[in-house]
Amino acid sequence: MSKIANINEMPNIRVFFQKTGRAKYISHLDLNRCMQRALKRAEIPVWYTEGFHPHMYLTFALPLALGYESLCETMDLRLDEETALGEVVSRLNQALPEGLTAVRAELQQHKPDKIAWADYQVEIVLPGVEGGQAVEALEKFSQKEQVLVEKKSKKGLKQVDLKPYVTLSEIRWADGALRLAVRSAAGTTLNLNPTLYTDAFLQEQGWRAARCAVLRTAVLEEDFSAFR
Repeated sequence: MSKIANINEMPNIRVFFQKTGRAKYISHLDLNRCMQRALKRAEIPVWYTEGFHPHMYLTFALPLALGYESLCETMDLRLDEETALGEVVSRLNQALPEGLTAVRAELQQHKPDKIAWADYQVEIVLPGVEGGQAVEALEKFSQKEQVLVEKKSKKGLKQVDLKPYVTLSEIRWADGALRLAVRSAAGTTLNLNPTLYTDAFLQEQGWRAARCAVLRTAVLEEDFSAFR
């Protein structure tokens, strides 16, 4: 493998990975550290920034909320040696802990500012609530003209109407839980966790969930194509 004479000639590569099981409790900061250690153990030739404090060049497009699982996370990096993308994936998987799995690697096509939407599967366990009652209540809730919530921002709390930014494509009751397919706004302009919507619903009903599990299944651009 040859060293790259001009690092600017090397394109960024994007590693797609899954974060499931116990790994959902790894915070974004710890995920960054975990990936750096795995890349070092795997001896993948990642480019480091220059200057007084060189550090590994890694970026994550859409940080995942703590406690969420995902099938579609991305990590961008740059190599300083020519390395097959398939080899990057296989070597990385040998060094990653349980719950983190590299799926594939591609040349980066678009920057993270192209992200506009994300799809999720949500499972809510509601003790003492009948399945039909839960489905009917959520269907009625989804027809509201406004769904106003308080959302934290860098400038403090602000009120947001979720209605234009969150859609439910599926509402069903199965295996003792309310199961939803949710699409919500995502990205640098507006990033909404689906639990903002479900929490507003539960609060209106006066219900408390015994369990709420969230799985991110897709990250999409404005035209609803997959983020690449």
